[in-house]
Amino acid sequence: MAKILAFSGSARRDSYNQQLVKLAARGAQEAGSKVTVINLADYPMPIFCQDIEQESGMPEHADAFKNLLLDHQGILIASPEYNSAYSPLLKNALDWASRATSKDEVPLSAYKDKVACIMAASPGALGGIRGLSCLRLLLSNMGVTVLPQQVAINRAYSSFAQGRLVEEDKSNQVIRLGKQLATILQRHYED
Repeated sequence: MAKILAFSGSARRDSYNQQLVKLAARGAQEAGSKVTVINLADYPMPIFCQDIEQESGMPEHADAFKNLLLDHQGILIASPEYNSAYSPLLKNALDWASRATSKDEVPLSAYKDKVACIMAASPGALGGIRGLSCLRLLLSNMGVTVLPQQVAINRAYSSFAQGRLVEEDKSNQVIRLGKQLATILQRHYED
């Protein structure tokens, strides 16, 4: 069974992006994948610095996050847009997980053969689309296959109520995104 790791690039308690990724995760589960939903707030890490890495090795939470990536074939990511890019929290977690922890390990091994779907929710009119372009480029450069379909929910403050998307068509679009990732992974890993 294909396994998918789902998380957002937000640590905010009532994060629209965490709600969004949970909805996509539901779609992936409905399509038959095993999904692990995490919150990066539960994995606090120092800002990546080679001095820290050389003196102390990989921090415990960074190592735990990397091991989760290694254990899953697919990734669902929702990220808020900060100044036309993805969040610093997300970038930092991805950077730590990119590091080799032994001389035998290939750099970026946590991203090898991964398939991802990306999405964003933002209070702005564009819904985080500029940040998704940057995230797509970053993940692709790390070796992740990023599916072309993505979701950007604009005016997030009025698009969500009580932890769910208000408009059914937007909700269905996010669920379909999760289902699509699950279906592609099942074809690849179960043949």
